Amino acid sequence: MGAPPIRRSRALPCSHPRWFRPPCRGPSRMADLVLCEPIELYNILNQVTKLSRLTEPNYLCLLDVRSKREYDESHVITARRVKKKANEYLIPESVDLECVKYCVVYDNNTSFLEILRHSSDDDVSDESREGPVLGAAIKCGKALTHLTRHPVRILKGGYERFSAMYHFFRTQKIIWMPQELDAFQPYPVEIMPGKIYLGNFRQACDPKIQKDLKIKAHVNVSMETGPFFTGDADKLLHIQIEDSPEANISPFLRHVCHFVEIHLELGSVILVFSTLGISRSCAAILAYLMHRNEQTLKRSWAYVKKCQNNMCPNQGLVTQLLEWEKIVLGDLVTDIKDLY
Repeated sequence: MGAPPIRRSRALPCSHPRWFRPPCRGPSRMADLVLCEPIELYNILNQVTKLSRLTEPNYLCLLDVRSKREYDESHVITARRVKKKANEYLIPESVDLECVKYCVVYDNNTSFLEILRHSSDDDVSDESREGPVLGAAIKCGKALTHLTRHPVRILKGGYERFSAMYHFFRTQKIIWMPQELDAFQPYPVEIMPGKIYLGNFRQACDPKIQKDLKIKAHVNVSMETGPFFTGDADKLLHIQIEDSPEANISPFLRHVCHFVEIHLELGSVILVFSTLGISRSCAAILAYLMHRNEQTLKRSWAYVKKCQNNMCPNQGLVTQLLEWEKIVLGDLVTDIKDLY
């Protein structure tokens, strides 16, 4: 039997939640659920236009299906708790899931979509405890799949893994006012987990970000001079070029790759940045990924674009990256039309 039709309705105040019962469907609906790596949620939380994208009402719906005690103790920033009664979920009415770009659900530690585990919920009957059941995040996710146009993401490893990797994104704050989201300062996006970050000049000057991400080296692709590692050529590579189509980054690309590789071997965490973090620094990251993985500009571009949605190297830098592709692969493979 197919899912019942969903009727569009005007959102009511969140004090009047809607009841949803997980539909009785076979495993075929699991295709609407996808695992979300912790790095993916981290990068979703840190996307920027002029302000943090968390200010956009239809950008992210982050749902916590753990117990009230666990949620009150700490949760991921902006997460809303999903209340549960027996086998039914209370979803806040304030979000129109059909319009939300990212819907992410997490419990304590679900890591696989197909693996079953025993329930630990207090309100589950003794009879249901006798057999294995889906993890709470998956059960809730399945109840949402017919309400959203996009796949429902299940955070891999749940809160336990995410909070261990990004402890600075834990909070006890429940209500976020619009002005607080406006003031939220995103962190650099993560390119290689725990190794390479991509950011802007403001982030490179923030001592808390350096401490939280354990940054040990900088690649500065801008005309500005930051406050960290000044005069230390072992920890700072400063490529002073303007963000203009005439800027020549080509002579520095081998040096960038060598500098990054040395620090990765040393176990250092690297921040690559430029003024806005969308053009020159992205070109440096792209060149490194092409070199490291011996892959095309097109493939590297798709990956970095996923990490930094507003990536936009200027035309002159793109032309030089196409030449770099010929050096790395021995031939020009990417068509510039494929990048836009």
